[in-house]
Amino acid sequence: MGKSIDVVVVGGGYAGVMAANRVSQRDDVTVTVINPRQVFVPRLRLHQLVGGTHDAVVNYQEVLAESVELLVGNVAHIDATGRTVTLADGGRIGFDYLIYAVGSHSGGPQVPGAAEFAYPVATLEAAQRLRSVLLDTPVTAAVTVVGGGPVGIETAAELAEQGRSVRLVCGGVVGPYLHPSARRTARKYLTELGVEVIEGPELSVTAVRSGTVELGDDRTLASQVTIWAAGFGVPDLAERSGLRTDTAGRLLTDETLTSIDSTRIIAAGDASAPSDLPFRMSAYIAGCLGAHAADTVLARIADEQPAPIDLAFQAMCFSFGRGAGIFQLLHKDDTAKRLYFTGFMGRKLKEYSCAASVKHLVTEAHKPGSHHWPTDRGHRPTLLRTRNENLSAPSA
Repeated sequence: MGKSIDVVVVGGGYAGVMAANRVSQRDDVTVTVINPRQVFVPRLRLHQLVGGTHDAVVNYQEVLAESVELLVGNVAHIDATGRTVTLADGGRIGFDYLIYAVGSHSGGPQVPGAAEFAYPVATLEAAQRLRSVLLDTPVTAAVTVVGGGPVGIETAAELAEQGRSVRLVCGGVVGPYLHPSARRTARKYLTELGVEVIEGPELSVTAVRSGTVELGDDRTLASQVTIWAAGFGVPDLAERSGLRTDTAGRLLTDETLTSIDSTRIIAAGDASAPSDLPFRMSAYIAGCLGAHAADTVLARIADEQPAPIDLAFQAMCFSFGRGAGIFQLLHKDDTAKRLYFTGFMGRKLKEYSCAASVKHLVTEAHKPGSHHWPTDRGHRPTLLRTRNENLSAPSA
């Protein structure tokens, strides 16, 4: 019997679990997932954890294939040449192929005082800490949520539904990816829940203090609990390991998701930057990229040419507490269509999407290779060609 092929997956989120399950379809492959937690975190539920309507954890036994080994730990360094990873505790693990799926976290707050006085919500530990703080805070206390994207909107709505006094500071417009008419519906839902919506770049938060926030128009507002839901960042593992990254720290790859530094390293999810033109961060995209990363590994093991990624982002959805939602359909260029679903139907579609994000992993665990996704039918190659032409065009 020949030596098994060792595949190490760094990160156990949507992308990492999908990739690990899909690679396990080969009997001669040994798959190890290295993850800092012993539970899977469905990040689409973190705002519900903050609001106390979901615990936002799933046992890995439910989502990982039986043949996949879970190693709880942190990777400190990746040696692409020696094909080893070094763990934070000093241990080392060799690999034939590595799938880089470290995910994302809250972007580093850029305004004074945010790191000291604001609470992020993008990780399990951060959401649990915020939940604990809120349990010790009177319902009447002023809460400010900073960020007008999905995380900010959903967190603000979840807390307002409990009767809390919530202010949402967008730093732009609320729900920037929504169609303008859907955006008006979002404002209506937030207003009905009692959320004060503050929009406009000149009204963004410029500083966070103990008990207050400062806005760009020189106002100072009371805020006993300030929640930071603006922006995302990625771990710096790739950069620390000497692998080339984009300006945000995502691993640079070609269109097959293979690192430009090593054919043995394939990236997926939020921390990947194919052709320096990354997809928008989302659980749906992460799962699809994880599946494609696995297909690239399987092609390389079989000594076949891996295919370029072909993926369409078709919709995005928001929940407004437990009673309403918006399900926004998108064009191939990731802009909003005029078609969207609201109210009860929007909430049902949102809930279906959250449940499906985990169900896809479970299905892949039991039947590796079964996950399929919509393709963009040539939009991305056109986008890449246009980008390259613009880069090569002489400056005026």
